[in-house]
Amino acid sequence: MTLDRPEEPREPMFNAPWPALLAAASILLSHLLLAGASPDTIYSLALEPVRIWRGEVAGLVTSLFVHGGWIHALMNAAFALAFGAPVARLLGLGLRGGSVFVLLYIMSGMGAGLAYAALHPGSTALVVGASGAVAGLMGAAGRLMDRPGVLSSPFAPRALSLALSWLVINLVMAAFGGFPGLTGAVAWEAHLFGFVAGALLVSPASWLAANSHGH
Repeated sequence: MTLDRPEEPREPMFNAPWPALLAAASILLSHLLLAGASPDTIYSLALEPVRIWRGEVAGLVTSLFVHGGWIHALMNAAFALAFGAPVARLLGLGLRGGSVFVLLYIMSGMGAGLAYAALHPGSTALVVGASGAVAGLMGAAGRLMDRPGVLSSPFAPRALSLALSWLVINLVMAAFGGFPGLTGAVAWEAHLFGFVAGALLVSPASWLAANSHGH
C-alpha cells in the first residue's frame, strides 16, 4: 500500500513586504517617468552642493528619484528590496510601520546628501540617485543580522562585518573612479554616510513604530 505524500505549504515566490516593494518601485517608476526629461529638469531635481548652502535644499529629497541610467536604477532597486525587507518587517507592515519605514529611508538619503554637500561645499557636480537612502536600509538591516528580527549593537560581529565590507567596497570604487557600467563618478562618501545614518536611525524608528503597533 502506498500513501500520497502530503502537500507541503508553498511559500509565495515573491513575498517581499510592501514598504520594501514601495521603495524599489519609487526608484524604477521615477526613472521611467524621467526618461525623456530635459537637462534643465534633471538639473532642477539633482543635488548640487553649492545650491544646498544657498538654502536650496529641495535637492536633498528630489535627487533620490533621479538616476543616471537603468543600470543605476536597477541596482538601487534590487538593494532596496533586499535590505529593505528585514527592516520593513521589524517596523511592522501596517500603515504606521510603513510610514516610519519611508521616513527612515528619506532621512537616510537626506543625511547622506547633506554630508556629501558638507564635504564638497563648493562643488557644482550634480549628485543623483537613491544610493544614500538605500545604504541607510543596508545599515539598518545590518543591525538585524546577528539576531534576526531583533536590533543588536552596530558593533555586533555581523553588523560590523557588513559595515567594514561596505567601507572597503566604496574605497575601491573611489580608487578606481566608479563602478563598471555606470556613467560619472560615484558619490561614495554619500554611500558611507547613508549607511551610518540608517544604522543609527533604525533605533528611534523601531521605538516609534513599536509604540504604535504594540511590539
